[in-house]
Amino acid sequence: MIKEAMLYEKLDDGKVRCNLCAHRCRISPGKRGFCAVRENRDGTLYTLNYNVVSSEALDPIEKKPLYHFYPGSLVYSLGTIGCNFRCKHCQNWTISQISIDEANAIEISPEKAVQRAVSSGARSIAWTYNEPTIWFEYTYDCARLAKEKGLGTVYVTNGYITREALETIAPYLDAFRVDIKAFTEEFYRNITSAKLAPVLESAKLAKELGMHVEVINLVIPTLNDSENEIREMSKWINENLGADTPVHFTRFHPYYKLQDISSTPVETLEKAYFIAREEGIKYVYIGNVPGNGHEHTFCPECGELLIKRGMFGLESYELTDKGACPRCGAYVNIVSDD
Repeated sequence: MIKEAMLYEKLDDGKVRCNLCAHRCRISPGKRGFCAVRENRDGTLYTLNYNVVSSEALDPIEKKPLYHFYPGSLVYSLGTIGCNFRCKHCQNWTISQISIDEANAIEISPEKAVQRAVSSGARSIAWTYNEPTIWFEYTYDCARLAKEKGLGTVYVTNGYITREALETIAPYLDAFRVDIKAFTEEFYRNITSAKLAPVLESAKLAKELGMHVEVINLVIPTLNDSENEIREMSKWINENLGADTPVHFTRFHPYYKLQDISSTPVETLEKAYFIAREEGIKYVYIGNVPGNGHEHTFCPECGELLIKRGMFGLESYELTDKGACPRCGAYVNIVSDD
């Protein structure tokens, strides 16, 4: 379905400026933006993927990964086509880097999507698999309907969203699971074709707007795995998002255009874990390494095991109904129905 876009302005000579993501593309008539799903037709910007769904699944919330947002619940997950990044290691490149004109997809209206989420028994709905920002009009409409039905709402995002877009959807968006892919502009320029600064700005704004924020950092050998970079990122998270922000360091495996780089050594991930803890982050996790022992949640005050996780699920949940440690009473940053 083709629909007029939100958040754009008309310029001279029939051009438009899209104000949805940090690229802020100036688009000439007949052309598309960097994401390739927003097209200027005679001076009007249209979204080409409004209700175009490439991926639909019922996932454990821990798979996003979101560890502190309704732990143990299910999330109804939707993805579309396209992206505003060009990550050389993208795991979903078959939907993020193909043309909307070639897509193998179905159409699901916002009403139908929310209905499916409710009937599936999911506690929340997530826009994920590719970048939800470029699906803004659809996610905005879905999120408004989802909130009416009592569903939690989630962006699994690269964080390249503008202030005006994030403020527009903020009343209907509960969780912002953001990738901070590295902590250097060089990495973002060479590996993603984007910039770091807007990602940090949106993560900070999401927190200020009251969203639950969790950070993921895919640790790639030789590209973003230096101790100094991990320490600087951890400091920034503590100072700008808060010490109680869950941080996930996940293991890289060779993929897409980065097949010449080996998988991340577990020792590197463990080093990242301890650096983040040294810098004051209370909840640090290691992902893509099943059974590593750092997928569980411990009380930041007394060390009590509070949430024990298995393969994308919970084995035990020991928090009180007030979200506190049963041993010492310390509050734990968990979004739940209790």
